Amino acid sequence: MRRIRMLLLTMVAVFMLAGCGSDQKTAENAASAESPQAPADEDDSGTENTEAGIISSEDMGETETASEDETETSDAGEEIQEDNIMILTVNGTNLTAVMEDNSSVEALMGLLAEGPLTIEMSDYANMEKVGSIGTSLPRNDEQITTSAGDLILYLGNSFVIYYAPNSWDFTRLGKIQDITADELKELLGDGDVTVTLSLPEQ
Repeated sequence: MRRIRMLLLTMVAVFMLAGCGSDQKTAENAASAESPQAPADEDDSGTENTEAGIISSEDMGETETASEDETETSDAGEEIQEDNIMILTVNGTNLTAVMEDNSSVEALMGLLAEGPLTIEMSDYANMEKVGSIGTSLPRNDEQITTSAGDLILYLGNSFVIYYAPNSWDFTRLGKIQDITADELKELLGDGDVTVTLSLPEQ
């Protein structure tokens, strides 16, 4: 009888242990099914995509800003070029000169802002016309070999128009545009000539 009871108790204990193990596995499976791992991965991916989108937007903004800056720089360059134009009137003909960017030109343009400047010029050495400005301008002398159309400041107070080459220490003021050496020499003539300097009409 004792052996039968012991056998029955042992069998009950085995069934109980088997049932607990099954319940534990069921609970683990349920917990695994409820785990939000896949959505978490999607959230991370979404965050990275969002950040990439923000960076791309900023890059586009910087590109647009750079384009605007280039446009402003280009426009500013055109305005500076227009400000560096001087008109020379010789025997009723208007010539256009593009001026240099130095303190000598700034001082000369300042004089012309007050009104046109007329200079009586004479020929020298069959290569230039030279005349007094009537005042002294800052000098920016350098070794120069001139060519036809070069406008030169000599000794700070003389205005020179070259129609032939010469090498010396001069201050370069500008260059007459759209005229050949022969055309310029013919326009200036062989003797004295009156030249009027002025700013373009606004």
